[in-house]
Amino acid sequence: MSAITQTLSPRPSRIGRTWRPVIMHVLYFVGLPAVLLAAWWISSRDSSSMLFPPLSDILADFGPTWMQGRLMTDALPSIGRLLAGYGAAVIFGIAFGMAIGLSPKLRAFIEPVSEFFRAVPAPVLVPVLMLLLGIGTTMKVFVIAFGSFWPVLLNTTEGVRALDSALRDVAQTYHFRRGTFLTAVVLRGASPQIMAGARQALSLAVILMVISEMFAANNGLGFTVVQFQRSFAIPEMWTGILLLGVLGMVLSAMFRFVEARVLNWYDNMHKTQRGGGRGI
Repeated sequence: MSAITQTLSPRPSRIGRTWRPVIMHVLYFVGLPAVLLAAWWISSRDSSSMLFPPLSDILADFGPTWMQGRLMTDALPSIGRLLAGYGAAVIFGIAFGMAIGLSPKLRAFIEPVSEFFRAVPAPVLVPVLMLLLGIGTTMKVFVIAFGSFWPVLLNTTEGVRALDSALRDVAQTYHFRRGTFLTAVVLRGASPQIMAGARQALSLAVILMVISEMFAANNGLGFTVVQFQRSFAIPEMWTGILLLGVLGMVLSAMFRFVEARVLNWYDNMHKTQRGGGRGI
């Protein structure tokens, strides 16, 4: 009977099977934010507070505030600084992390200094960097890179240290070239922890972008939000906060896209191991 039922039941088309996981993933991604926005809309619709205006007023001001030039003059410079600082943090964090992870002597030599600088919050350095580098883009990119560097460095170091020694023995047995060993064994083997560090660094980079622009700037998202707050343009200030949230969601989605492709081998390996475990 069950076989007859399975035969008669409609099977999803090939297109349906392909797009269904994508649609479900999108629904999971936007579901909770949509519920929170609905709750915000309902709870604030009768608000007469100047500090907490109705969400309908904030959304009505969003277009006039950002779509008439501010996206180009304020949002794009912020995103450029963010990508420059974050990119530098990832590149240098992976390079130094691999070197420290592969060399116990270098790790012992650098560890006290790295612990000192890691304990210094990047926003504390802003006044000093303003004196040394001025208030231009260089200072802001440096603050973002400095604060985002440490999660990538520490996770890369630990990922390299945790590599299976059998992999190193295999590389030595087959006389891997240095470049092949670093890319195919070390970098690939440590990539799960490297991506974990890069994810932490991304959220830190967004925070530091805003903070660095709040101190001294003449454009940028952080600068604009502070200017709105000081001029009591409260709905416009909330639009800036909403835009920062949307920017964070978009960056997170892009990171997940890259992460899924970088760690595709890792996910497949775990699926294979789980499948083998069931058969035992």
